[in-house]
Amino acid sequence: MSVNKYKFADLVRIEQLRKIESSKAEELSYASIKEMSGQPVSDFNYSDFMRRLVTRANLLIHDNALEDALQQPQKQSVRVNRICLGAAAILGGLAASQAVSESSTLNIYWLLAVLLGFNTISLLLWITGVTLNLQSLSTGIAAQLASWLPYRQKKDPTMASLASRAWWESCLTGDVGKWRVSVLTHKFWLTYLSAGMVLLILLMLAKQYNFIWGTTLLPDSSLPRLTQILGTPLEYLGLTIPNDPQTVASRVGVARQDAATRTAWATFLMGALLVYGVLPRILLLGLSMVMQRWSERRFRLDLYLPYYIELRQRLMAREVQAKVIDADPHAGIKPAEVVLPPENNAIPSNAQAFGIELDDATHWPETVTCRLNIIDQDTHDEAIALIKHLKTPLLLGVAAHRLPDRGVQRLIKDLVDHTSEKPWLILLSKPSAPVTNAREIAWFRLAEACGIPAEHVITQ
Repeated sequence: MSVNKYKFADLVRIEQLRKIESSKAEELSYASIKEMSGQPVSDFNYSDFMRRLVTRANLLIHDNALEDALQQPQKQSVRVNRICLGAAAILGGLAASQAVSESSTLNIYWLLAVLLGFNTISLLLWITGVTLNLQSLSTGIAAQLASWLPYRQKKDPTMASLASRAWWESCLTGDVGKWRVSVLTHKFWLTYLSAGMVLLILLMLAKQYNFIWGTTLLPDSSLPRLTQILGTPLEYLGLTIPNDPQTVASRVGVARQDAATRTAWATFLMGALLVYGVLPRILLLGLSMVMQRWSERRFRLDLYLPYYIELRQRLMAREVQAKVIDADPHAGIKPAEVVLPPENNAIPSNAQAFGIELDDATHWPETVTCRLNIIDQDTHDEAIALIKHLKTPLLLGVAAHRLPDRGVQRLIKDLVDHTSEKPWLILLSKPSAPVTNAREIAWFRLAEACGIPAEHVITQ
């Protein structure tokens, strides 16, 4: 079964249900999933676990009528996108109309600055944000405002608000959020430019305009030279741009323009808006959409959260076959009684146990015998020598109430690197020092960093 069989929307629904169960579990009905027994498995399989999570989520959603609450944030997102695009169209039209005013002359560079200036600044900020991985720059102010509106805190959250919060956390943070909001940003500016261009075309179809340019501080040759530089790509596309005499004749207060000059300037204006405004936005919009799909395919649930750890132990209990590996030599007449471990004890019966700086108050389970407690360099070297020759699984015991610092992590990583089979980690606790939930999660994080699977971590 492929890992990518389940869509991003399925993972988001599971995350929404996690938020709801974490705060409103007592208000949910679990009637349909009581018969979902966890079939024992010999090893953890991500695809199989995902299948069981999706099945469980669908049953809970159906029984508790949560479909509308889970779909609400998606509908809110669509509504916000439409509002942003509508505002972009209005702003683009207003910008073009204000730049044109009611006169019969158009200042060509003022018009380009109004329509392309803010767009270019936004484009440069977006490129800088993506290159340096700065989400505040790559998403843009308008898109950040759109993402913030539905993501507001409530003192007494409801199931709908919890579902919305989980949706926004999944869809508007990390790589998925960066590219999703980038798509909205490019759509916003593309709509802004398109609206301005459409209004300009309509105005130029209904009224005759003369195009002018002028400057006070810059040299007289600066703007004609800029016209030639900006017009070079347009000439490659087969568009006609103003030549030098036409550019000189368009200086403010020089002379009235002829039809050819007006046509050349109108072509230059529309071509510049297309080449330097619309086309880059279309290309970046396509890139952002592709990257959004790719980041959604790479999205994974954080299976080290307590919610998923509990479900993994409930839905995918490990299959344990207890057997005697060291038979009693005196069992001639009466066979020795074997005390089986508890049913939920997933420790392999033939595992070799080593302690990591354990004190006398920390005790192992009765079915486990510690071969060596590593407390200094000599015992560390002795443990490495023993582990190199192990043919059975390695079981490392740690005091769960301790802080899993970098020294302990380096020690465990060194021991794990010298074993040939998947190691196990057992968190040993004592009544005088109860283990907090945060401390337990820290040990799971350490196990992940040392290459110990989450399903091989056992809390005693």
